[in-house]
Amino acid sequence: MKQGKQQGHLYLVGVGPGDPELMTYKAVRVLEQTQVWVVPKAKANGASSALEIASAMVDAVAKEVLEVRFPMKKIRLGQDHDPEVQQGWQEAAKIVLARLAQGEDVAFPTLGDPGLYSTSFYLLNTLEEMLVQSQHKQQRQQRIPVAIIPGVTAMSACSAQLHDPLGLGDDVLSVVPAAFDDVRLRDILLQSDAVVLMKVFRRLPAVIALLDELGLTDKAVLLERCGMDGQRVYTDIRKAADKELHYFSTLLIRKKQISKVV
Repeated sequence: MKQGKQQGHLYLVGVGPGDPELMTYKAVRVLEQTQVWVVPKAKANGASSALEIASAMVDAVAKEVLEVRFPMKKIRLGQDHDPEVQQGWQEAAKIVLARLAQGEDVAFPTLGDPGLYSTSFYLLNTLEEMLVQSQHKQQRQQRIPVAIIPGVTAMSACSAQLHDPLGLGDDVLSVVPAAFDDVRLRDILLQSDAVVLMKVFRRLPAVIALLDELGLTDKAVLLERCGMDGQRVYTDIRKAADKELHYFSTLLIRKKQISKVV
């Protein structure tokens, strides 16, 4: 798309929670105009969910699609990251930097919104670190031209499916990732009016035990693969305790009920 050696642009594109029709006009336009797509996937031989969603709205046949593996392991900020995870980020960053240096624009479609527990910012941070190291050797300064395209979040889609708000009035809403621990989660459940637990699939039995203790189990709803094929909703979350849930499983807990005018 670029002429000469002008550096290409990087687009971090939120493609929404699963339903392709929830992609924004801007996300579709950017993907249509960008020839090179670098798409994340969890397993080497697996499929990219972000690619499946994007290609349902934008014809990917004529695109150059480069799949990169981002291992799904817990990431705790302030601690050393798993070597396999770091290797995945670095390999993806090398691919992107090479294309940008050739003057090509690159789109990185990511599930949900790039700013909420997304692989895209790990990629961006790694890119910037690698660029700084390279520039230090060459004694020059250059930044990556990057644009971030927001997308609909999984928790927003879950809220819409349930016809129930995430937050209302003076509600305090907490969003908790999969890497939560029981002590912090207890405090969050006690202090918040509404809680979203993301990617809860492996932790559900322990979470149910804690919710039972706090008397909150009946105020929780579990959504599996919200907006995707095979979506399931559990209004009685105990029925899902012994099931092998999909990675995209979200638990919504609301303590307060909306007053209804009769």
